[in-house]
Amino acid sequence: MKLPAFEIHRPKTVADTSLMLADLGSDAAVYCGGTELLLAMKLGLANYPHLVDIKGVLELHGIERRSNSVWIGATTRHHEIECSPEVRSALPELAEMISHVANPRVRSVGTIGGNLCFADPHSDPATFLIAAGAEVACQIRGDQVRVAAADFGSDAYETVLGHEDLLLGVEIPSLPSGSGLSHMRLKLHERPAVTVTAMVQVRNRTVSGARVAIGCVGPVAAACDVADQLLGKSESDFDDAARPCAQEAAAATHPLPGPESAEYRSHMVEVLVYRALRAAFGRAQG
Repeated sequence: MKLPAFEIHRPKTVADTSLMLADLGSDAAVYCGGTELLLAMKLGLANYPHLVDIKGVLELHGIERRSNSVWIGATTRHHEIECSPEVRSALPELAEMISHVANPRVRSVGTIGGNLCFADPHSDPATFLIAAGAEVACQIRGDQVRVAAADFGSDAYETVLGHEDLLLGVEIPSLPSGSGLSHMRLKLHERPAVTVTAMVQVRNRTVSGARVAIGCVGPVAAACDVADQLLGKSESDFDDAARPCAQEAAAATHPLPGPESAEYRSHMVEVLVYRALRAAFGRAQG
């Protein structure tokens, strides 16, 4: 199949980008890596006569190590995150997760912002960012706002952004001392079918906090409320709490239709939640 004809527009600033999108209206879409948008256009699933190429908007690009976080601009490519010394030092779990996104060709051109904005249900980053407590910086109706990663996706292939809005970047907090983070996935047919990220905090050898996010099963990645059952648990009784947490997480999932049965994917949610919690707890203990 051939790509439909389109015209490329190249703004230099965020303000220019917003003006272009307003002028071009619904005939335009933001474009950077294009790994998913161009494929959708080639397959006839989308048609935009105008693409606004934001690769030249320097304020949207780059990685910055801040005092208690890591900032990643929206147009930063997956490969840059995977190889970044700042990310590998502050959040090696993020670099490890990104290293498994799609394939090397996609990682060399695809961007973190494009991944989040396309909002494909079968994707790794959103699950990880939710469990890590990340925030997404956006320009919405002309104002710069912060949105919790858990609230950014609104449905499959939909986000909180309107047509003229932009994702500016993502800020991921540094892990506090005594914390562990673990991302696990089941990959089938070259795409993740289940993703789970767990974050566990330990103080005085007992669990003081926990978060779990599950993706690729429902229309959006989502947090799973299991922390209360793990609070105060130590090595001797952690498994006794983690296994019921995993079972509850599986029971609460409602898998989208797919080539694998709903029962199989729910079972894999249970398996991966338990394993991720167990791995995060081990890392938190040092």
